[in-house]
Amino acid sequence: MATETATATSEVSTEAGNWKAGVASGLVGSVVFGLVMTYVIPAPLLEVVIPSMYGLAPPAAPFLGWVVHMSHGAVIGVGFAALVGVRPSIGESTGASLGAGAAYGLAVWVALAVLVMPVWLSAVGSPANPPLPNVSALSAIGHLVYGVALGGAYAGLVD
Repeated sequence: MATETATATSEVSTEAGNWKAGVASGLVGSVVFGLVMTYVIPAPLLEVVIPSMYGLAPPAAPFLGWVVHMSHGAVIGVGFAALVGVRPSIGESTGASLGAGAAYGLAVWVALAVLVMPVWLSAVGSPANPPLPNVSALSAIGHLVYGVALGGAYAGLVD
């Protein structure tokens, strides 16, 4: 005598946001922010500071700085997609996505540029080590620009 047991299943999505749109949007934001760093901020950020986080500078290594910067932006973009996945309605409205991107860019600035980067650069013995906290209005504006570009691109790319 055989018995069969039926089990009810329901589909549960484990996807939190659109990570592909997060990567692409993070890259868009990184290009815009990289241009701000290159032409507006008077420090050799892409040439020395960013590559020295990984021991790739000095001497100045602008290409490697761009590669690292773009990689960081893509990963941070995935973080944005994950946060938007918690509140999907943000991704459905361009205005909400722009606002969320702006807030996210400023949060990234505080966490990573103001606090983490100086500690990291000190730990690796970089000659480009900024003070802790590393508060700079131009850096805040650059990260805000990154966030707005990220949020705008995300709104345009997400399903």
